[in-house]
Amino acid sequence: MSIVIELSAGEIHLQADLYENETASAILAALPLEGSAARWGNEIYFSIPVHLDPASDARDRMQAGELAYWPPGMAFCIFWGPTPASEGDEPRAASAVNPFGLIRGDPKDLASVRDGETMRVTLIG
Repeated sequence: MSIVIELSAGEIHLQADLYENETASAILAALPLEGSAARWGNEIYFSIPVHLDPASDARDRMQAGELAYWPPGMAFCIFWGPTPASEGDEPRAASAVNPFGLIRGDPKDLASVRDGETMRVTLIG
């Protein structure tokens, strides 16, 4: 059975399924989370009070809608399209991140989230 979280900012409300890994467990234990959104291309990230080392499955190439934790910045990351590090249309992190979940449906609504807008992450099921 999947663990589901909600990501929200203003009028945007998206659900995501958490993967079954140590990073997801650490994020789940820290919920609810809130932070000030920063944009980097088609990625939103914000600092969270979770400290994790790079995971064995850490990588920089992501899929649209994927959630990840960035160890150097202690940040929650949400990818939906190209970033300044991308080669083509694939989302790419600045450096290896720990993937821990995937948004249900189309994550492109995140494009309307502005720098500094409050992002909230809560457990819904």
